[in-house]
Amino acid sequence: MSYPNLFHEDHLNTAIQRINSLTPQTQPLWGKMSVDQMLAHVNVAYDMCYDDSLAKTKGIKLFMMKLLIKNQVTGSKPYPKNGRTAPAFIITGNRDFETEKSKLISYLHQTHRLGVSVFDNRESASLGRLSATEWNTMFSKHLDHHLSQFGV
Repeated sequence: MSYPNLFHEDHLNTAIQRINSLTPQTQPLWGKMSVDQMLAHVNVAYDMCYDDSLAKTKGIKLFMMKLLIKNQVTGSKPYPKNGRTAPAFIITGNRDFETEKSKLISYLHQTHRLGVSVFDNRESASLGRLSATEWNTMFSKHLDHHLSQFGV
């Protein structure tokens, strides 16, 4: 399966339209997260990308992450419903819906503005260097999975 290319403006705009169709009352079709938690959860991937103060995975742990996780995250196979998530992505408690939504849209614009050249061979905190295509798949696949979870 291929995913929308968030580096292309039309795909970016479609993703933002989907996000803007969410409301604080939007209910999930599956899973335990509320819509505000889901937005915060999706933001974690961008936090990890843009916050250089976060520790990078190194050594044997990086090797294992690349071996066991990288293809699941950057590959074309969709995520299963109710799948497990990494501890860093678990969101508990209520979050402010509008804050999380605005943050996500801002991250999408930032990623688009920076463009393919910035992401090609950019280092991921947990997966090592990724191609721009892998970055896009990771972001787009995750976003699509959770927007679909909430019926948009």
